[in-house]
Amino acid sequence: MDVALQAQGSVSYRAVFQERSGLKLNPFLGSFQHGRLSHFVQFSSWPKVHPASGISYRVIANAAGRDYWRRKPRKMSTPRTSRPKGFGPKLPAGTSTQKRVQRNIEDKKDSETPESSELAEANKTVLEMNVDSEKQWAVEVSPPEKLEEGKTDETSGEIEKSSSVREVPAVRPSKQGVENGRIGTVSENDTGLLHKKEDIEVGNENVADVTSRGRDKKATKSNYTLTNKSVETEIRLVEEASLKLKLEIQARLCREEIEKLAEERFSRGDKLFVYPQVVKPDIDIEVFFNRSLSTLENEQDVLIMGAFNDWRWKSFTRRLNKTDFKGDWWSCLVHVPKEAYKMDFVFFNGQSVYDNNDMKDFCVPVEGGMDAFAFEDFLLEEKRRELEKLAKEQAEREREAEEQRRVEAEKAAREADREQARKHTQERRKMLQEVMKKAVRTVENVWHIEPSNFGGDDLVNLYYNKISGPLAESQGIWIHGGYNNWKDGPSIVSRLVRSEKMGGDWWYAKVVVPYRAFVLDWVFADGPPEKAIVYDNNRRQDFHAIVPKSISEELYWVEEEHQIYKKLQEERRLREEEKRAKAQKTARLKAETKERTLKRFLLSQKHIVYTDPLDVHAGSLVTVFYNPANTVLNGKPEVWFRCSFNRWTHRKGPLPPQKMLPADNGSLVKSTVKVPLDAYMMDFVFSEREDGGIFDNKCGMDYHIPVFGGIVKEPPMHIVHISVEMAPIAKVGGLGDVVTSLSRAVQELNHHVDIILPKYDCLNLSNVKDFGFNRSFAWGGTEIKVWHGKVEGLSVYFLEAQNGFFWRGCIYGCNNDIERFGFFCHAALEFLLQSGFHPDILHCHDWSSAPVTWLFKDHYMHYGLSKARVVFTIHNLEFGAHFIGKAMAYSDKATTVSHTYSKEVAGNPSVAPHLRKFHGIINGIDPDIWDPYNDKFIPIAYTSENVVEGKRAAKQALQERLGLKRADLPLVGIITRLTHQKGIHLIKHAIWQTLGRGGQVVLLGSAPDPRIQNDFVNLANHLHSAKGDRACLCLTYDEPLSHLIYAGADFILVPSIFEPCGLTQLIAMRYGSIAVVRKTGGLYDTVFDVDHDKERAQAQGLEPNGFNFDGADNAGVDYALNRAISAWYESRDWFNLLCKTVMEQDWSWNRPALDYMELYHAALKIRIMQK
Repeated sequence: MDVALQAQGSVSYRAVFQERSGLKLNPFLGSFQHGRLSHFVQFSSWPKVHPASGISYRVIANAAGRDYWRRKPRKMSTPRTSRPKGFGPKLPAGTSTQKRVQRNIEDKKDSETPESSELAEANKTVLEMNVDSEKQWAVEVSPPEKLEEGKTDETSGEIEKSSSVREVPAVRPSKQGVENGRIGTVSENDTGLLHKKEDIEVGNENVADVTSRGRDKKATKSNYTLTNKSVETEIRLVEEASLKLKLEIQARLCREEIEKLAEERFSRGDKLFVYPQVVKPDIDIEVFFNRSLSTLENEQDVLIMGAFNDWRWKSFTRRLNKTDFKGDWWSCLVHVPKEAYKMDFVFFNGQSVYDNNDMKDFCVPVEGGMDAFAFEDFLLEEKRRELEKLAKEQAEREREAEEQRRVEAEKAAREADREQARKHTQERRKMLQEVMKKAVRTVENVWHIEPSNFGGDDLVNLYYNKISGPLAESQGIWIHGGYNNWKDGPSIVSRLVRSEKMGGDWWYAKVVVPYRAFVLDWVFADGPPEKAIVYDNNRRQDFHAIVPKSISEELYWVEEEHQIYKKLQEERRLREEEKRAKAQKTARLKAETKERTLKRFLLSQKHIVYTDPLDVHAGSLVTVFYNPANTVLNGKPEVWFRCSFNRWTHRKGPLPPQKMLPADNGSLVKSTVKVPLDAYMMDFVFSEREDGGIFDNKCGMDYHIPVFGGIVKEPPMHIVHISVEMAPIAKVGGLGDVVTSLSRAVQELNHHVDIILPKYDCLNLSNVKDFGFNRSFAWGGTEIKVWHGKVEGLSVYFLEAQNGFFWRGCIYGCNNDIERFGFFCHAALEFLLQSGFHPDILHCHDWSSAPVTWLFKDHYMHYGLSKARVVFTIHNLEFGAHFIGKAMAYSDKATTVSHTYSKEVAGNPSVAPHLRKFHGIINGIDPDIWDPYNDKFIPIAYTSENVVEGKRAAKQALQERLGLKRADLPLVGIITRLTHQKGIHLIKHAIWQTLGRGGQVVLLGSAPDPRIQNDFVNLANHLHSAKGDRACLCLTYDEPLSHLIYAGADFILVPSIFEPCGLTQLIAMRYGSIAVVRKTGGLYDTVFDVDHDKERAQAQGLEPNGFNFDGADNAGVDYALNRAISAWYESRDWFNLLCKTVMEQDWSWNRPALDYMELYHAALKIRIMQK
């Protein structure tokens, strides 16, 4: 049977021939004109060994099955005038190897088959080859015209270099076994398989015939001319033959080796093996499975199911085919992807019968490619690309959705405008009809129009009898006119001249009648508009004249409605553009502020540690600089750097300790690390030795730097605030502001926040969205109803105890407040437990929710809420010190509202024993509520770019509202509760001091103590009578007025005796007002004196921003206030620049939220360490 030779894979030809000839093989590709040859080869050393060099040979390949080699060789001839079919050994039908070999040959044929014209040219010669498969394989092809030997070698060398056939390393057979499902490997390359032997013989007679013809050609070579095209075609033909022969040899050897392996493995009782035995990436391998040794021995179907890299990459399922090897061997091809380092698989029958290597699965190592870590990085890159793709798709979906919303909104707006235009038209039509009823063509002895029959666009003379009305004595007469009930206002203005042709005192004006007029409207006056004094307006009825030849009324009103609609559309467009531009600018300003704040955060510890680059990006190298001189490691001979990622939870674990090297500048040392692609946070501490010793771990908080651009985002944390106040629905003091603003800021960092609040009967539910009943539960001998709603975008659960504890009409002030709030704390924990909540952080505030700490630790921590950690915040230590002390003991982390206040109360018995877990974090303000660019209570919107203009307008509005003199004077604002804590004696003194310096004073606030309130009422009355144009005391609270004071004042005075944080000075700076404060608590942490605090401000990444003083006496206030007012008088440009500076500082919750997240993670770290 004549068949084409087939082979696959890449057995090394050098290994095949090194023991036979040691000759060099140069492959040629192509097809021969008198037969299709499977392979044709040339040996460069042939001319030196064999005298027949340069003679062409014909190759005839026969294959007649497995036992062909036993048969007697017979001659096979081919007529020279016809083109016979190609010959080659046939593989067993249906085997994987046969398909793979055929595919490789066909691929080569497709890519390198010569064109028909080239084959026709090649028919001029016959190429022949004599092959002895048992001895030596050496063939040389010579063109009809003899070529010089050197040129032939040179050509063959070039062909070898240009061949598309890759050189394949040697196959080194060796032992292979299966142990615990893992296949050992010894060979080095993938090779195509053949399951039949083949021999190629050529009859001697053919050889003689070839030799004779070769000699004849040699004798007549001088008369033969070979074109370049013929040579090129023949080269391609030879290359094709060479490739086919090489593949044939490779397939034959592979077949022999695999058959030998199968016999060895069968005799040893091995269940499976693969070929090639060394599996490398990006190749096809054949898996052989001995069914007779498996649980599948009686199954008709055998399939392999697998994947790569611990079942994480590219799963596959293939059906195995039975082979004809000794034993019950089945096989299939599997492609090994380039990313593989391991192949995992099991066998099954396609249904429920499996052989999974005794529950351990089978595996084959893949050598020479990725390792597990490289594959992890590859997966991360894949995930990054996928995330980028998903982000683009999501962005496109959002864009399309936004476009759809815009189209729908525009459609609805058009309909609304059309409806509004229709209503306006109807109203105007009704009014015009009333006017037309009064309109006439003339009034005898008063006015008339010539010609009397006129229409739109006509020029007419309008006559007026001057002596008929109040203008009889006027020197000049003007007409102020319009049309259609003054539709476009006074659109006709003209001076009348005296008529010569009419008797009496008649005057006239030439008037062009508007095209669309039905009626003309006018009055007469003694001058043009805005200068006229005396009018004749027909006794307040105006004059109206019918236009006899007017346009169609229906057409007019259709056009009128359309014009009104177009006008409404344009007005709406301008409003929306203004609104959109403002929203975009607001978003830009917020983003820029956040970026500056983050940079401040990263640089806040530059005196100890910082990175280069400052912004750490995933996948990059980063250098960490450390200054041990400012830490507990000062003076240590060595500093070791210990680093990990993702809050110490990265999959690779902590990096090995690095000894830090001296940096170029001063006492700094440095280390460089590679940031993985899946990092979102960089974590590190420092130690004095490689094995530990003294650590600098930032007082147990560790050092953390955010990583940007990673493909893994920080997992969201679940924080639950348990509080008795929340702005704006249940606000008494600053606690409510903190709960709302902090929660919003943390939620903007992509964390989950819930708030639990009592459902007071005095709640302002108008600010609660989607309010509704959630559930109810029984506890404490009563039913507790749970309501849920959204406040400022936050999820809030309201607990309504049916025992009436919170139906008192107030938040504080009941004689059983301790009992009420203790009950609430217990009910809040019970609600979390019964509802199945598992928060990470429970955050409670002040004495009113302090019981949460010990109730949780003593009870609920052991009954389903063990995941949570408790953070407690002191807002004001003046109230409930006993409860605060107990909460400090039970909490995992504790805070107060500023760093300085934390030091001021460090000696308090409630705090002192727990300083190790006590931290000061400054409060912030809500930048959306306090925003001069979007504030509806001030006259014009402003930013730092136009702060001078904005504050000037606000000051004028404030002066006008309060009856102060409208003058350019320094204005001091005071917004406060009037209590001793707020320094009321200093406030009184500051009022008189400001007035003494020629300034103005505005105070807004009230006193809870009636005596203090009466005292300030008397002061207000005195100031009103003595300094009424420069002082005003508003002894109440007025939210809109507070906004106007913050914007209109030049200075805001806050002389508190103690102030845990203070928000007044922060709001003042937001509006560009300069704070004058006493050095205490949060006032000291946020206001940096322009004369004394430059270094302290720079340490915080800030510029000086105000004036402060130390003492609590009049001299202290005078020192700060006099410097401030003098700066206003003497250095106005500098002062205006200072206003711009303070506006650009960020005192929102951006920075405090980051600090609180660090604290929350530190609390969770305690849980991890306890485990």
